[in-house]
Amino acid sequence: MPTNFTVVPVEDEEGGSNSAAAAGSSKPVSLGNIFGEEDHEDNLQDPHSGDDCQRESSQFLNSDDDGEHYYEGKNMALFEEEMESHPMVSSLLNKLANYTNLTQGVREHEEAEDGVRRVAVVVPQMGTFIGVYLPCMQNILGVILFLRLTWIVGTAGILGSFAIVSICCICTLLTAISMSAIATNGVVPAGGSYYMISRSLGPEFGGAVGLCFYLGTTFAGSMYILGTIEILLTYIVPTATVFKESENAAMLNNMRVYGTCCLLLMALVVFVGVKYVNKLALVFLACVFLSILATYAGVIKTIIEQPDYNVCLLGNRSLKNEMFETCAKTTVVKNKTEFTDLWSLFCDSNATCDEYFDLNNLTEIRAIPGLLSGVIKDNLWGDYGPAGMLIEKKDQPSVEAQGTSNDMNKPYVFNDIATYFTLLVGIYFPSVTGIMAGSNRSGDLRDAQRSIPIGTIMAIVTTSFIYISCVVLFGACIEGVVLRDKFGYSVQKNPVIGILAWPSPWAIARDGIIPFLQVFGHGKANGEPTWALLLTVGICEIGILIASLDAVAPILSMFFLMCYLFVNLACAVQTLLRTPNWRPRFKFYHWTLSFLGMSLCLSLMFICSWYYALVAMVIAGCIYKYIEYRGAVKEWGDGIRGLSLNAARYALIRLEEAPLHTKNWRPQLLVLCKLDSDLKVKHPRLLSFTTQLKAGRGLTIVCSVLEGTYMTRGNDVKTGEQNLKAAMAAEKMKGFSHVVASSNLRDGFSLLIQSAGLGGMKHNAVLMAWPAGWGQARDSSARRNFIETVRETTAAQQALLVAKNIDHFPGNQERLKGGTIDVWWIVHDGGLLMLLPFLLSQHKVWRKCQMRIFTVAHMDDNSIQMKKDLQMFLYQLRLDAVVEVVEMHESDISAFTYEKTLVMEQRSQMLKQMQLSRTEREREIQSITDVSRSSIKRKNPPGDPSSNTLCIPEDKAQLIHDRNTASHSKMNDKAAGATPDRVHMTWTKDKLVNERNRQREGMGVKDMFNMRPEWENLSQSNVRRMHTAVKLNEAVLKKSCDSQLVLLNMPGPPKNKKGDDNYMEFLEVLMDGLDRVLLVRGGGREVITIYS
Repeated sequence: MPTNFTVVPVEDEEGGSNSAAAAGSSKPVSLGNIFGEEDHEDNLQDPHSGDDCQRESSQFLNSDDDGEHYYEGKNMALFEEEMESHPMVSSLLNKLANYTNLTQGVREHEEAEDGVRRVAVVVPQMGTFIGVYLPCMQNILGVILFLRLTWIVGTAGILGSFAIVSICCICTLLTAISMSAIATNGVVPAGGSYYMISRSLGPEFGGAVGLCFYLGTTFAGSMYILGTIEILLTYIVPTATVFKESENAAMLNNMRVYGTCCLLLMALVVFVGVKYVNKLALVFLACVFLSILATYAGVIKTIIEQPDYNVCLLGNRSLKNEMFETCAKTTVVKNKTEFTDLWSLFCDSNATCDEYFDLNNLTEIRAIPGLLSGVIKDNLWGDYGPAGMLIEKKDQPSVEAQGTSNDMNKPYVFNDIATYFTLLVGIYFPSVTGIMAGSNRSGDLRDAQRSIPIGTIMAIVTTSFIYISCVVLFGACIEGVVLRDKFGYSVQKNPVIGILAWPSPWAIARDGIIPFLQVFGHGKANGEPTWALLLTVGICEIGILIASLDAVAPILSMFFLMCYLFVNLACAVQTLLRTPNWRPRFKFYHWTLSFLGMSLCLSLMFICSWYYALVAMVIAGCIYKYIEYRGAVKEWGDGIRGLSLNAARYALIRLEEAPLHTKNWRPQLLVLCKLDSDLKVKHPRLLSFTTQLKAGRGLTIVCSVLEGTYMTRGNDVKTGEQNLKAAMAAEKMKGFSHVVASSNLRDGFSLLIQSAGLGGMKHNAVLMAWPAGWGQARDSSARRNFIETVRETTAAQQALLVAKNIDHFPGNQERLKGGTIDVWWIVHDGGLLMLLPFLLSQHKVWRKCQMRIFTVAHMDDNSIQMKKDLQMFLYQLRLDAVVEVVEMHESDISAFTYEKTLVMEQRSQMLKQMQLSRTEREREIQSITDVSRSSIKRKNPPGDPSSNTLCIPEDKAQLIHDRNTASHSKMNDKAAGATPDRVHMTWTKDKLVNERNRQREGMGVKDMFNMRPEWENLSQSNVRRMHTAVKLNEAVLKKSCDSQLVLLNMPGPPKNKKGDDNYMEFLEVLMDGLDRVLLVRGGGREVITIYS
């Protein structure tokens, strides 16, 4: 298909006269150029520019991102702006047509290997038979069929072997159904099982299972090599041994030496030219099919003629006949009786023979009686036994020897390993693996979504028929003692299946090459890095050093079963979630089949070997946690994420069904953060304190508000959220971050308090820092925002925590060596004051701090009884704390209290005056002037010449007015270009005295400011509140001045908003002189209980 098109503007018929000219003048435009130039431009841009979103990789294409384009003509004018970020349909279809699943590295490797630069991608033409069916057959049929299946049939019996084969084949068939559903749910690029699992269950599962699959294929290479060496040294060239010591040890060492040499040779082939080996894959597969056909032909031939192989039995014991030719004790040679070679094996030179040899006769039976012999009845049931057990024909007569004999040194055939059903399952299962060979080649298929399901399932059905038929035919043709003879010692050390095959007894021996070459089917033919190849060789060498095919087979069974388990899990999860993107073309699947396959895989893992299963799970779990710890940044819309969303939705709905019990209450925090001018967190220690209070448990929402609209500050909002997440990650804090843009801070924080959270996962407490600079601010917005936040949390029945001097709080890396956490329990707030120190003490920062609880007793209270009751209450709450009752007797209000109240009211009055707008100032001046005139008229009789004269000159009144309200003409002066003088809000004693003197200069000035410095004219309510704050602060300083943290009941703001100006002053006096203070205001519900 061509890769370039020519785009020519097309006009309507009415403009047909100009269409030709337009077509002639227009230049051909290459869609490849149109959609290729912008990729370079996008890469030069800042990753946070534009919409500040990281673009997702296309789910269909392995291509570059689209960017800015230029389109001639008028037909698409309506979509001009859309085309800057969305491609035309023609370009999308063009890229789909030229899609390839090969990565750039693979293409470059192929080009470098061939020496030819590929300009165009050739559309793959492989069909179902060549592309899927034959590769699956080649990978499924292997060494176990030819070297171990006869032994499995003899050991487990026909029925047991049928069960083993059926279980394993059903497992792979169910896995193939699940794999077909996943593989047909969109394009599957190169990557096989890893790609399918990672895109369905997430990168953590994909990485873990992908590594298990890699280890499985690597150990499969070890198994194929060991099978090859076993054929070579046991049957083909038994004299080519390096070690000559005892038989078992020599065999293992020879396997290690030859296996290592074979592995190095294969690594060299893979490194320099594996593509030539892959081209011969069909030739190798033809050898396998010829071997299987030879086996079937041999079975049919047994009906006509039995093979000329006999088994020699001593009593009922099978003998190794490689050391003798005649199955007899004596033989007649030239009318002379002579002892045979067999006799010399059981008797010494003094004619003293083994007792069992003397008591029993020698019998010779057919090794392969034939299909019609009825031997199938004897082979129905299994014959398991320990290692070293003699292989015996049960129905043959035998006389047991009375004494003990050294049977191991006699030419009997023994079990080399202990046999049991689960072991045979583990050894057999690798013979059904390889079902993913077709899906791994999806890029070479003409129609992968059709070929993969059909080819894979047909290959499984075919191989299952071969295996089951072989089980039945082997049991119906071959004698049981021969089947249980793993290495063919009783048939002159020939492979059992080899003596059955026809026309040549060595037809199957040639198949020894096939396991040797099958390892290439499990490697990466193109673009494999050198270090990865060396790692594979190293892992494969571990399997070779084990030197036993029977020991390696269960290991790779574990890894393949782990992979198949997660393929079934992926299909089941996707089906149950019913995600909109789950639309596989393969329709013959169901979640119950996937779940059954998953359960069967898990069961087979523990049936084969429970300790190998645990090791495989631990390896997969470690890889999963490692990927999770390092942070898998890939997002593929996997099923686990969808499962999490469904579980979260279900949990949120359940949380709202019933009210939360007191025992389950924990602070779910909404942390109100401030961002500085650089959009960084202004108080990072606020996040540290949140971590110490929460210890990673419960809900935590960290939020902030930016002034402005989202349209103008959208980028700042996203930057602020990223900075919040970075700060949370630095403090190892788990939670959510959110930044909103609002016209003003007050509305933004109000919306967050009302709407943060979802369903039952909503915050129940608000944590914020004390607005330390509220007294020095030029406006009162900080004070108003704080007080309104207090009111809104109270109205919403949420707890409020306010931390003073938050920057002085300890960080997460600090460790307080000792000290106390002091709780001043003034009013009952639901127990939150006592719960917070306990939560803090669970963190390593505060763990060594002791909890102290102070409560206040008045004149009418029995302080001794209060202390006893409080101690009993804490005992029932299971809290360890020191209790102390502080007695605060009634006392006269001190002069200091009056002075503090006076300063507070004067400052409050001044702030009110300075907050008036220009219009209000003019009205105030006029009203003051009118009041002064009326006062003068009342004091002076009519006709007094001074009755029409104001005491304060107009210019002086205006001067005072302008001096005290200069700061609030900022907005108007800014428009006029004027810069007002800065008015300082900090009131010292000298300033207060000077102001009083200025006020006493004239009656009009005093009336104008409406200030009454005399103590008797102060608000008695304010005096009493100030008195309480002063006395309580004195008590706290006396007891807790050296404590690590002081928790205080936070008094609520006045119901009358006219007292808001004084509320902050009361709190400042209450906390005066204390370093770390946490003001706590309960949410109106009990949060701690004495009941279990």
